[in-house]
Amino acid sequence: MDLVNFPEMSRENLRAMRVAIDGAFRDFTRAYGETLEDIFLPVRILLDFLQRLLIDSPWILVLAGLAAGVWLLSRSWKITLGTVLSLLAIGYLGMWTDTMRTIAMVAVCTLIAIFLGLPIGILMSRSERANATITPVLDMMQTMPSFVYLIPVVMIFGLGNVPGVIAVVIYAIPPMIRLTNLGIRQVSRDVLEAADAFGASSWQKMREVQLPLALPTIMAGVNQTIMMSLAMVVVASMIGVRGLGQPVLQAINNQFFTLGVMNGLAIVAIAIVFDRASQAYGKRIQKHLEAQHG
Repeated sequence: MDLVNFPEMSRENLRAMRVAIDGAFRDFTRAYGETLEDIFLPVRILLDFLQRLLIDSPWILVLAGLAAGVWLLSRSWKITLGTVLSLLAIGYLGMWTDTMRTIAMVAVCTLIAIFLGLPIGILMSRSERANATITPVLDMMQTMPSFVYLIPVVMIFGLGNVPGVIAVVIYAIPPMIRLTNLGIRQVSRDVLEAADAFGASSWQKMREVQLPLALPTIMAGVNQTIMMSLAMVVVASMIGVRGLGQPVLQAINNQFFTLGVMNGLAIVAIAIVFDRASQAYGKRIQKHLEAQHG
């Protein structure tokens, strides 16, 4: 082999391989794109409904509903008051509609991440083979640049909310899976042996022992999923996801300092509200379980 020409040969082979893969993916999107869009139609309907509900309803009712939800989770008047003041400031500064879109997006993405991540985490905790297979996939999902997720979903679905939801869920679901797996694995063997002594089946042990005891750790996974969903909002705005991310992207492109800072602070405020409420709920669950088993 001519070593002088070897780099040129490898570059040509690499180019041919890239062209072949890109062509195959385009053929796939043409053949199955509409089918995949139909599969994700319920996600589009749910997101559109939630956004219309938050945007079209009277702002005072939305504010009261969000404050009530935070109170039910946290049972803290300080967190609830902070939520109300933050939302009032957001509305006063003209960011209410974008904030409602962002809250709807994060809520839908978190629900999907829980719906998918919880059973995968349970599977990993019960099967070493599944754990060994899925862990490298989670490593790749957490280390790959978030912009890369946008390429295939845009090629399949185009611009809009659905590709944004898919990209956000891919980015945000790993903590949910990992912490579900970790929480179940950390349940004491003594507790499991006691359940065995009472004749509990495998499903009964999972439902009545392991999942309740792992719930604080699982809630930490929910918390991290929410935070990562919010972190992905600005990136998802590049593919047409409307919300607080679009003004930030506009501020970057046009060097609007005030616009970028205001919307960035709105994202921070929403993140703090979600974080404090979910953490407080997790602590309440932990105290309840400690009292129950203490």
